[in-house]
Amino acid sequence: MKRIHAVVMGGLGLAMALSACSSGGTPTDTTSSAAGGDETTAASTTTGPVSIGSVVYKFDDTFMSSMREAMSAEATAKDASIDIQDGQNDQAKENEIVNTFVTQGVNVLAINPVKADIIDPVLQSAQGADLPIVFFNKQPSDDVMNSYDKAYYVGAKAEDSGTMMGEMLVDYFKQYPDADKNGDGKVQFVMITGEINHQDAVARSKYSQKALADAGLIDDFDIDSWTQSSPPTDCMLANQSANWDTSAATDLMNNWITSIGLDKIEAVIANNDDMGLGAIAALQSNGYNKSAADKGDPTKYIPVVSVDATDKGKAALKDGSLLGTVLNDAENQGKAVVNLSIAAAQGNVSQDTVGYEITDGKYVWIPYVKVTEA
Repeated sequence: MKRIHAVVMGGLGLAMALSACSSGGTPTDTTSSAAGGDETTAASTTTGPVSIGSVVYKFDDTFMSSMREAMSAEATAKDASIDIQDGQNDQAKENEIVNTFVTQGVNVLAINPVKADIIDPVLQSAQGADLPIVFFNKQPSDDVMNSYDKAYYVGAKAEDSGTMMGEMLVDYFKQYPDADKNGDGKVQFVMITGEINHQDAVARSKYSQKALADAGLIDDFDIDSWTQSSPPTDCMLANQSANWDTSAATDLMNNWITSIGLDKIEAVIANNDDMGLGAIAALQSNGYNKSAADKGDPTKYIPVVSVDATDKGKAALKDGSLLGTVLNDAENQGKAVVNLSIAAAQGNVSQDTVGYEITDGKYVWIPYVKVTEA
């Protein structure tokens, strides 16, 4: 058998298969793919180099780009082949790609769902072929995970990132009491959330508010009843999804600056760095958050917190326009996805084989880290 190495190149076999079932463009960021005639069949335990078929929900997501790089590098290091395809934010397209991977005979699937709440067709494809499947970054429900003994998940506990965002704001208002513009002892904030019903978006939003509530900085918050459609309150002045997108967040923030007013907004909570940077762009166009020296001056600075600690996010930390972010560890998540995929394909999932702690036999959790300095 040839040794197959992960290299970034066109996924020719998959592109040909997809052209018959999709009128969209063929994804271009792929690595070497597919099972040849001498490969172990997908339904069997793999003993040779492992072939991983992977899809991310969309390529033009900053965090997922970092994960793809980490996954490709780890596959190369482990002598596995990995073909990473673009779901183009379309669950139907992702389903098609998964079916093509199954037909090609990959040994394991590594899937970042477009919609984690409608993932049944993907799971059924894996079950039908007796293939292990490693979900990542968007966590399917417990019912889905427990319905298949070869289903696994790699991610981070989103509630922790929410708590850390809230804690950074608590620290800021303790350090700069004048940031409380109306002097009511509470924080008036706007919330920019990610994708509707995405478990990370919900948890980050809820637990950031819980941290503020625990510190006595907001009222009228009930973690059990809050949703992404919850109406404004005396403290949460606005709450809307920008779907993880920078431009959408800029538009939202500009709308709120007009409708609510910069004299009333005391903080911005964004579910990821891209949206936080979008909010900062709107603030800067109105003369705010121009310099770290402006921190604490409510006429020049509104604290913005977010999640991911991307390169762009860390640059904003360095120039002071972003108060803080939370590291969503793409490198270790990417490594864990590949290592867990290989171990699952070989029928030997353990902490020793994966290199990370396995919880409940199915989950690998990569810790978040609070980041306040670049």
